[in-house]
Amino acid sequence: MPAVPVEGDAQGAEPVDLSVPIVSGMPVYPGDPEVAVAPALRAPADGVNVQRLHLGSQSGTHVDAPWHIDDALPRLDELPLERFAGPAVLVDARGQAAQGAIGPDLLPVGLRPDDIVLIVTGWSDRWGHPDYLRHPYLTPDTSRAIVDAGVRTVGIDALSVDRTPGPGQEFSLAAHRVLCGAGAVIAENLTGLARLLQAQTQGRPIEVFLFPLPLAAADGAPVRAVARLGPAALSRRGAQLPTAWRRSSGSSSAVSSPAGSPPAG
Repeated sequence: MPAVPVEGDAQGAEPVDLSVPIVSGMPVYPGDPEVAVAPALRAPADGVNVQRLHLGSQSGTHVDAPWHIDDALPRLDELPLERFAGPAVLVDARGQAAQGAIGPDLLPVGLRPDDIVLIVTGWSDRWGHPDYLRHPYLTPDTSRAIVDAGVRTVGIDALSVDRTPGPGQEFSLAAHRVLCGAGAVIAENLTGLARLLQAQTQGRPIEVFLFPLPLAAADGAPVRAVARLGPAALSRRGAQLPTAWRRSSGSSSAVSSPAGSPPAG
């Protein structure tokens, strides 16, 4: 699905929608709840329009909290808010074959703890088609290299950071276990990342916002993922970001955790 550009502001920033629309019958991970959206109230009869939603916490463009794969790890509302926004670094993995392994050699040198790493596979173009399940995936070594750099937010324009198994293939959460075990947030089913990759090539700074629905004690939640592209003149990473988004390894930022919630990772 193509990105949806929105008219930029007076400073030349360009918002880009990175989210898939939530609709009935949309693709879900095999075994997850199916999505259904239907009228609950209608304005002609009830005075207002209200939709009834049935969906899983991992539906559409969403984030995984570490608790998604282990009861001992932090839940969604135990994560600091800065984990969901910051400067983006795009990794071009579009040359991978179906179910191809994305190795650490594709990662750029100089990743920083405040970066949000976005893996661009191009598989969002296959959204809604059976081939979407045959996406490339991160190897454990790639995931380890990311967390060893201090990065704690990773996104991908595919169904999962791990291989989605086909018939006769073994189920594995190896990449999830490395990332979540380090307290990282994982964003999946992103779309429109090719636009961000182009902006990065042009030297434009990129902010990404992945704020989830505030589901209490959850494994994850749908997000409205949005990027903001700055003008090329602000090519130094982080130069355009408010202080709140400039994170450093092992330190808290101007955006704090919810009350009573410890930082993770």
